[in-house]
Amino acid sequence: MLVPPGQPLAVRWDSGGIQSSIRCELRGRLALQRLGGTLEWTDPRLRAALDVSSHTVRLLLRRLAEEARSPRRDSKLLVESIATQLTIELCRYLESVQDEHVNGGLAAWRLRLIDERLQHLAVPPTLVELAELCSISVRQLTRGFLKSHGCTLGHYVQHHRMEAAKKLLWTEGSIKAVAMALDFSSTSSFAYAFRRSTGITPRQFQQRVLRSNEIEVRRSSSSL
Repeated sequence: MLVPPGQPLAVRWDSGGIQSSIRCELRGRLALQRLGGTLEWTDPRLRAALDVSSHTVRLLLRRLAEEARSPRRDSKLLVESIATQLTIELCRYLESVQDEHVNGGLAAWRLRLIDERLQHLAVPPTLVELAELCSISVRQLTRGFLKSHGCTLGHYVQHHRMEAAKKLLWTEGSIKAVAMALDFSSTSSFAYAFRRSTGITPRQFQQRVLRSNEIEVRRSSSSL
């Protein structure tokens, strides 16, 4: 998510376990000019900022997380470069989010229908299915969605699919069972898609969850 300059942020985590997050404060002349001065914070842009669906932004944040975990020589210079790219990509993302009457984006009720369908990812939806659900053509769907969210519908569906995978991996011991539940053709194809999206394998994700739970148990025991 992105919080406009000068606005407070309160976050609550209700999913159990330990949530690791990165909080970035974008400073400098470019950020002040683009985010604080020239960008108009309309209602559609504020809504889009609550869940930044830009694939490029997510990749940059993942790269930033890797550098934070394992800093090396010239890390400071690299982080500054990533921050500049983040500022530019965030501004591009928000500038693409205009009122639907102005730029031809999808109506709010159509976006809501898509999100409701993505809550049931046992079988991922096709573009034809989503277009029929929204009563428009596939071309209107893909173009309108890109203008509304600043990312392709394919990236958006994949993101929801991987978020569902994380929840299942949290509670399900079998990676094969998770792959089957999300309708992947094989465990290897699921592992490839998961790593491409998150930067780690399903097994590594489960190991991190396990370590987080162990740390939480030790903290709880020490407080008794």
